[in-house]
Amino acid sequence: MSTTERLTGDVKDLALAERGKRKIEWANQQMPVLQLIRKRFIKEQPLEGLRLSACLHVTSETANLAITLRDGGADVVVCGSNPLSTQDEVAASLAKDYGIPTYAIKGEDNATYYSHIAAALDHKPHMTMDDGADLVTTLLTKRTDLLPGVIGGTEETTTGVIRLRAMAKDGTLKFPVIAVNDAMTKHFFDNRYGTGQSTIDGILRATNLLLAGLKLVVSGYGWCGRGVAMRAKGLGADVIVTEVDPTRALEATMDGFRVMPMREAAKLGDVFVTVTGNKGVLTGEHFQLMKDGAVLANSGHFNVEIDLPALEKLSTAKREARPLVEEFQLKDGRKIFVLGEGRLVNLATAEGHPASVMDMSFANQALSAEYMAHHHKEMKAQVYSVPEHLDKQIARLKLESMGVQIDKLTTEQEHYLASWQEGT
Repeated sequence: MSTTERLTGDVKDLALAERGKRKIEWANQQMPVLQLIRKRFIKEQPLEGLRLSACLHVTSETANLAITLRDGGADVVVCGSNPLSTQDEVAASLAKDYGIPTYAIKGEDNATYYSHIAAALDHKPHMTMDDGADLVTTLLTKRTDLLPGVIGGTEETTTGVIRLRAMAKDGTLKFPVIAVNDAMTKHFFDNRYGTGQSTIDGILRATNLLLAGLKLVVSGYGWCGRGVAMRAKGLGADVIVTEVDPTRALEATMDGFRVMPMREAAKLGDVFVTVTGNKGVLTGEHFQLMKDGAVLANSGHFNVEIDLPALEKLSTAKREARPLVEEFQLKDGRKIFVLGEGRLVNLATAEGHPASVMDMSFANQALSAEYMAHHHKEMKAQVYSVPEHLDKQIARLKLESMGVQIDKLTTEQEHYLASWQEGT
């Protein structure tokens, strides 16, 4: 590998950097909380001397996080966390304009994807930053020689946190990880409003469908599913929800949505969105029941929610109907369309979450990295929540940036809430 390759990483084309820099600067204007953290990091250098490998969706918002970490003293390397989520112009600018080696190319094959993760681990990180836990999984299974130098990590997604908790339960996890996804300022807003808007954006960009009047099936009514259902309803879609959790199914019902098993919804839906974090949500059984022209999209982290091998077996032909829209022709003549190869539709066919909502998510990432740097010696090899005081600090800063003021408890009210003597 040449010196230039070592310095820049592996990106599609460095000539794209100028356009990428403009995107990064545009996003930065809408990320006031992260801007404030960056200013403090420049003064205090809380991450000085730490090597940090970040496996994240390489977008303009992520770039601003990487720059903040770099300006806080960290030696940062970035790789993509999904083969279709990279914005090539942003990757080029990170490498060329900001001096952050970046290993990410939109549309990279599986071998290249994992070679990029390997390159990020060659950085010998003290700290990991993950979006789906592929970096940590590779570290724990194939690069155990690096474990003595790792002090901790952070994880961005629901899917990644599920994987990490499973690792902690069976003793595989060897260092502490902060579950950024579990912060209230992350999942209440990023998952609900960010995923809701960007998923619908991805579907519309890919298909140019009019959602009004269509039956849209949302599988999974967690925070992401709530957001998708809310936004689809707002555009006039007839929203149907499928769930396995009785409490969430009850909530969806009381929110005004029809709730039913997928085998029933499969007969009705025009558009399907899986957002469960699980596998095999749409299977061969469901494909056989679907209408001609059904559109399938996934907004869960991995491309396992839609059983594409089963769809392939049921099909006699496949072609590209539109960019990132695959048409599967079934043996009986029906056609089913899959968006973005079944990968994260909000990033595969759109630009991901708006910068203003990622502002809070990445503020959590930056502050969690700082917290880990200062407190890792007190922490065990398990998954931790973001400390509540950091979560509330981010919420306060976001409100201030929006010009919103709130009340404060009086001394008498604080005393009342902390006591038990005063009753009826």
